[in-house]
Amino acid sequence: MKMHFCIPVSQQRTDALGGRYVLYSVYLDGFLFCKVRYSQLHRWNEQLRRVFGNCLPPFPPKYYLAMTASMADERRDQLEQYLQNVTVDSNMLRSDVFVGFLKLVQLDTFSITTKRVSLDIFLPDGRSIKVEILTSDTAERVLEVVSHKIGLCRELLGYFGLFLIQFYKDGQLSVIKKLADFELPYISLRSSEVENGKVGLRKWYLDPSLDSRLMDCRAAVDLIYMQAIQDIEKEWTKPTEVQRQKLEALQKEDNQTKFLELSQEVRHYGYVQLDPCTCDYPEPGCGAMLSVGNNEISCCITLPDNQTRDVIFQMNRVKCWQVTFLGTLLDTDGPQHTLNQNLELRLQYNEDSHWQWFVISTKQAFLLSSCLKKMISEKMVKQAAENPEMQIEVPEQGKSKTYHSQQSQKDYSRFLPRKNKIKIAEVDCGFGTIKEEDL
Repeated sequence: MKMHFCIPVSQQRTDALGGRYVLYSVYLDGFLFCKVRYSQLHRWNEQLRRVFGNCLPPFPPKYYLAMTASMADERRDQLEQYLQNVTVDSNMLRSDVFVGFLKLVQLDTFSITTKRVSLDIFLPDGRSIKVEILTSDTAERVLEVVSHKIGLCRELLGYFGLFLIQFYKDGQLSVIKKLADFELPYISLRSSEVENGKVGLRKWYLDPSLDSRLMDCRAAVDLIYMQAIQDIEKEWTKPTEVQRQKLEALQKEDNQTKFLELSQEVRHYGYVQLDPCTCDYPEPGCGAMLSVGNNEISCCITLPDNQTRDVIFQMNRVKCWQVTFLGTLLDTDGPQHTLNQNLELRLQYNEDSHWQWFVISTKQAFLLSSCLKKMISEKMVKQAAENPEMQIEVPEQGKSKTYHSQQSQKDYSRFLPRKNKIKIAEVDCGFGTIKEEDL
């Protein structure tokens, strides 16, 4: 699926010889990722094309005459689409040409040289592991280093991820974003401008039944056990009083297996909880607490009369969603480092046979979108395993790899500036066949 890349702002610059050029500020999941020139991206595209051939998305052409304002906007829009579309191919995402370029521009943007550093990785129980890495090490590489240190089986790395987490003085925390495999955690942490932000290790799957695949690895069980306890302490998971008493007894016995088995029955186990936000359902301005997991978005909505209502949006009734940034980005010092102000996620949902838009205003809109995409991905894999006759079309190096399927899922992202609004991402979940395609 496409990633949340966008270029909402660019700046005119002058080089040492007096020549003028445009510097594009590229954001990933709402955070400034890098600043690049068109010429850098053009050379990168040529390198990718030598490796992957004509399967690459179209790259915006060179202009040999001065660009008008409309031409500049069109190029920025085309570069956005290119960055989104080039991430669809998982083979390309893992290639040395792809990762190598993005490593260099991250280091260059934030004026950081490659050197050895120590990085603390926080576990769900509050402890931290200090790892020795390079500033140029990707999140994928850092995760490998951490897994080796704690004894986590290499084949289970895909069930975990590194996250940017904000810790508060009252003991609460917010999961801000999952770090992409090609991100440099050392740089992402330093540049995020998140107060008391840390890099944390958490499981990265939203289907609680997937716990069963990890039970033969002691380190994996330790991690999901720690997170289960943390989620109960933070009241992200909501056991009944009877369940709480049983879980406390099992925790005292340190019976991790039975604890995790019982946790499967607890409300919101394995979900990601977002910070308090607002929504327009059933009317604008209502407060909301969102928990996302197990193919649903569970909302506890506070009505204007302070009554609460529990509303559940099932993913199989979601048609599409989009993340939109409302506002401006430039300040006196140039582009801001985050887009977390004035973000909203708009969800098109089928209720009573009618399509309706549900709007959530949250600084964690990108995380929410990533969770929705993760649930779709897990469902696709599960259905394919259950029904070998399904047909799934996944573009692979310019070709469609065909399996059999009963449902379709389209993933497409667009960044359309309209006044001070910028559409960040749009994903169509589709009701028909599960199909991922590049539009």
